[in-house]
Amino acid sequence: MLITYAVKTPRCEISVVAESIPHLRRGAIRDFLKIMEMVGMFVPDKWNKSSLTYTFSNDSFIEFFSADQPDKLRGARRDVLFINECNNIEWESYYQLAIRTRRFIYLDYNPVSEFWVDTELKADPDSEMVVLTYKDNEALDKSIVKEIEKAKEKAKTSEYWANWWRVYGLGEIGNLEGVVFSNYQLVDSIPDDAKLIGYGLDFGYSNDPTALVAIYLFNGQRYIDQILYRTGMMNGEIAKHIESGVICYADSAEPKSIEEIRRYGKTIRGVTKGKDSINYGIQVMQEQSYFITKRSTDLIKELRGYIWDKDKSGNTMNRPIGVDHALDAFRYHEMEAIGIKRNFGQYDVR
Repeated sequence: MLITYAVKTPRCEISVVAESIPHLRRGAIRDFLKIMEMVGMFVPDKWNKSSLTYTFSNDSFIEFFSADQPDKLRGARRDVLFINECNNIEWESYYQLAIRTRRFIYLDYNPVSEFWVDTELKADPDSEMVVLTYKDNEALDKSIVKEIEKAKEKAKTSEYWANWWRVYGLGEIGNLEGVVFSNYQLVDSIPDDAKLIGYGLDFGYSNDPTALVAIYLFNGQRYIDQILYRTGMMNGEIAKHIESGVICYADSAEPKSIEEIRRYGKTIRGVTKGKDSINYGIQVMQEQSYFITKRSTDLIKELRGYIWDKDKSGNTMNRPIGVDHALDAFRYHEMEAIGIKRNFGQYDVR
């Protein structure tokens, strides 16, 4: 729609914004370029990779930038603003963009919980709310539809899946109370002088991704960077992303994979597991503070959706639920590097 508007409206200025540049590259920018190529409109010389701006022949343009760039938020005005997953940016950032937009604004998000759209914008007579679900996407692959609809039955089994179905199946406002981790901040990159102290690795292949995270130390603070989050990876490919001489803690359920990676000259060992090892690892991590790179988009998404389960009466249980591939990798390292040195106390992790 924005592409069509740009083509039909000479000298129109359109801004597409998300929480970070990695988020844009993996989402809106990828979709934009794919659509332009599909309809035969993409002209390589019109796409400026440095400024992330596409200029049309009628002098209209679509630019992409992130909400963590203050100069962009308070900079030039525009005709049209589109904020992708606006619930991941602050109200003040939205407002700085909104007051510099002349014609209209589009916001999209998954309604995981109430935020400033609900408190500040819904009642505004100039705004309109459109609720769309997977059923409104006629191009959605049947296998994806089938996977989404599995959650309808799972919703009867736990609060997590009931909440998931409300949000992603019905398009209703969810409630992500009881997030397990809130002890982290996002940063642009790993400091130049940070020391790489280890990796965490969770194996996957066909359906689940292989997740590899790197842990750094800088001025006594722990920095985390997502290295891999990909399906279909062979052990030799994984080994290429692990620096020799740096310890990697991996899922001990895959001894053959661990041994194969070790034969590539990597320092790798399986983690100590037990019936309480997940909660023990969580406790170890909750006692730290972390800086996580903005390019670690899958890890960030997992952190935001990792919550404590509830029983049928709504009581919080001592059991985390949510997608946790990168989180498991992260936990493996911290549980071994920090926790193994302690007295395990009440936890049975042997």
